[in-house]
Order: sequence, then C-alpha cells, then structure tokens
Amino acid sequence: MTKVYYRPIAQTDRCRPKGALPLAGGWSWFTHLERLQRESKGEVVPVVEVPNDVLDRLTAERAPICGLPMDAPRIMGILNATPDSFSDGGKHDSFETAVARGLAMEGKGADILDIGGESTRPGADFISVEQEIARTTPVIRALKKASFDLPISIDTRKAEVAQAALNGGAALFNDVTALSFDADSAAVAANSNAAVCLMHASGDPKTMQDNPAYDDVLLDVYDYLEQRIAFAEKAGVAHNRIIVDPGIGFGKTLDHNLALMRGLSLFHGLGCPVLLGVSRKRFIGVIANAREAANRGPGSVALGLEALRQGVQILRVHDIDMTKQAISLWQATL
Repeated sequence: MTKVYYRPIAQTDRCRPKGALPLAGGWSWFTHLERLQRESKGEVVPVVEVPNDVLDRLTAERAPICGLPMDAPRIMGILNATPDSFSDGGKHDSFETAVARGLAMEGKGADILDIGGESTRPGADFISVEQEIARTTPVIRALKKASFDLPISIDTRKAEVAQAALNGGAALFNDVTALSFDADSAAVAANSNAAVCLMHASGDPKTMQDNPAYDDVLLDVYDYLEQRIAFAEKAGVAHNRIIVDPGIGFGKTLDHNLALMRGLSLFHGLGCPVLLGVSRKRFIGVIANAREAANRGPGSVALGLEALRQGVQILRVHDIDMTKQAISLWQATL
C-alpha cells in the first residue's frame, strides 16, 4: 500500500475560521493540508479528509524541552569551540573565549546554548574523542559554575563526548547523525534524562556534499527521521524527549534545501518539536550574493521567520540579537 503523507498548510492570520486546528499546539493553525504520495502530484484536502491519528500528531501540544515550554519560539545559540567551523571557527576555540561567548549569548536572550567541539562543515576532518571532550566539557563545567541559567546542548556524534558533557551539566544531546554514528550513543541517550535532537544528514561531513541525491528529498528525510525516532524509542528514549531536525545543508543541494524549507510543516507529523538550523549556511550566500558567512544574518533571519510561520519551535542561530529582535516584531503582528 502506498504511504500517504500530510503536510499542514500553516497560517498565522488573526482571522482564524471556525474549525481551524492548532499546529503542534502552537501559534500556527491550519484548515487544509497537502496530501502527498510518492510519484504523484500533491492534492489539497480539508481536515475532515485526514485520519484522526494523523490530526492528533499534528495538533497535540509538544512536551517541554529542557524545561522550556514549546508554545513560543525558542532560540538556540551556537557556540563553536573549534578552529575550523565554516562561520566562526577560531573565534571561540580557547577556553576563555568560549566561556565568555556563552555568557554573552545568555545576555543577548538565547534560550539554549549549543556547544560543539568538532566541525561538521562540508569537508571537515574527524577529530579524536579526547580532543573533542577537551574543547567542550571544561567550558560546560565553567558555565555551570558561573551560574549559567540556560540549558546547555552538546553538539556531537560521539557517545563518550556526549556522556562527558552530560556529566558536566549539559541537558541535550544534539546528534547530527541521529544516534547512528556511534553504537553507544543510543544507550547514552536512553540512560540520561537529557533531551535528544535527531538530525538528518546524508553521508559524513567529509563527503556529504559530493553529489547528494534523493528520490524525493522531503519525503526521504521525513521517512528517515521517522525511522530514527522509532530506533531511539526502542532503545529507551522517551518520545517526549525527542526533537527532530531536517538537517538543512547536510548532504543537500540548494534545491534540496529549498524543498525542505517549503515543506517544513510536514515534520510536525512526527509528533516532536522541530529544530531548524540554517544560520549562515552557504545556500543563503548563493541566493543572496553574500560570499562571507558573517554577512548572511539577514537571510538567516528571513528563513527563520518562515520556519516560525510553519510552526517550527526552535531556531539554531549565530546572530541571537538580530534573531530575537526579528521574532519580537513578528510576534507583535500576530
């Protein structure tokens, strides 16, 4: 039997008709959906033509993540404690500068801090567990000692790195391989009380941009994340601790990235909060003629606001103050 997918056509207008349903219990709503099947053209259908179990997943309020309710947009600030990340590599790769940057992001209004010690930019080299731990765990411990109030996320694909960070006070395991790189990662996630972010990536950072191909990128990524959620749950990770990320820029062409952006609301069908990480990505520079990553803030904000319109709950960003200002003005118009 051909699998059927339902993408809510998200709206945020104040004039909300009777019968409109909330999207993921948040600020967006919908009355119609795009019904999708592989190798077929999508068709628009009203909510009355959608199975109740699908509607239940699409409309249910999402559980809090790291104590943060998902009924308002959340900003995850990026802290790359690396010398070679694509945007800000080398800026915060010392202990002192990383701690200072973390405290500054708290002051700018971030909701979550995401710290990584290994670059996952296209073409990046693998580093050892020991080196990655040395770049991240001391920073986490220092922030916690300094009464840092934000939840801290560890951005890693390695179980030992995640465990060290969680022991040091991190509350979220953000894995760009959706617990598939390291055989021990699922156990680390299951045995902790931490939230887990499962991201889609095609290939590893060294090779992921070598001609990536999909049958249907939107549906392929959805199916992958659905499978990884099932894997995580089977390993003992509670569904209410899981976040999903479609992995913009990770083994995707410009057209793939745009297809995922247009179809983001589909991922609410997985029943988890959705995180979007597009900040300063290369395809923004291609479209907007912004060669330097640091100049892609406005384009990043534009995509972030489109994601929020589609009900995405968490934006992972470099430019916190710019993003927070944009969200404040966007919320004021709702």
